[in-house]
Amino acid sequence: MRPRKPDPGPSPPREKECAVTSEERRRAILTQARHEGVVQVTALAAGFAVSVETVRRDLRILEDHGMVRRTHGGAHPVESAGFETTLEARTARHVPQKIRIARAAAGLLGAAETVFVDEGFTPQLIAQELPEDRPLTVITASLTTAGVMAARDRVQVLLLGGRVRGGTLATVDHWATEMLAGFVVDLAYMGANGISREYGLTTPDPVVGEVKAQAVRSARRRVLAGVHTKFGAVGFCRFAEVRDFEAIVTDTALPATEAHRYSLLGPQVIRV
Repeated sequence: MRPRKPDPGPSPPREKECAVTSEERRRAILTQARHEGVVQVTALAAGFAVSVETVRRDLRILEDHGMVRRTHGGAHPVESAGFETTLEARTARHVPQKIRIARAAAGLLGAAETVFVDEGFTPQLIAQELPEDRPLTVITASLTTAGVMAARDRVQVLLLGGRVRGGTLATVDHWATEMLAGFVVDLAYMGANGISREYGLTTPDPVVGEVKAQAVRSARRRVLAGVHTKFGAVGFCRFAEVRDFEAIVTDTALPATEAHRYSLLGPQVIRV
């Protein structure tokens, strides 16, 4: 009787199975990044029981597909046609930087008497930093900003009509753009989901892009405000070019060399 050969154990997984496992892990990483706002390489490696280099490769692939932006030691999600952060989430991230940006942007008001304030948390903070000792007319699509500014005695608030988006509490569609098209605004304070030297200013939703584009067209002066994570990100809908703005206000986490590259396109870049 011949001796039995030792059991070689289970056969190694086929390449297809490994690929599926990697794809599932990347989807999970993306889901976590979108939920938490940022992910760290070491924590992901421990959580998925894989090497740090494997996670870095996953993040590189996700970045190549425009899903995340890598940072030192981690990554944060990029807003796209299929994903956009809510106003609630924006109020919890990079708050000290956004406050500094808002104060600096409000300082650029000059002699403006009519001001458009874009939707979003940073523009809302800018509105709150505007002076209270002079009359102002504030036009906005943001219900939150309208409510805050309506409490001021010397501010007249014009809220754009239209459909209200639940995630951002801002109005959109043709009612908003048609109303805005009838104004000539002294200064527009704008935000963006993505700021790119190549693709300009972008946002995930076409209806939001239409309102933003009309605000840019209606304004004599334009100031863009946004934290450093917006730079280099590209959304689905382009609504303006970098050269359309007299100033860009951001935080010091944007490298000075990169700020200089944006300034070569026309605007003054202010890092605070």
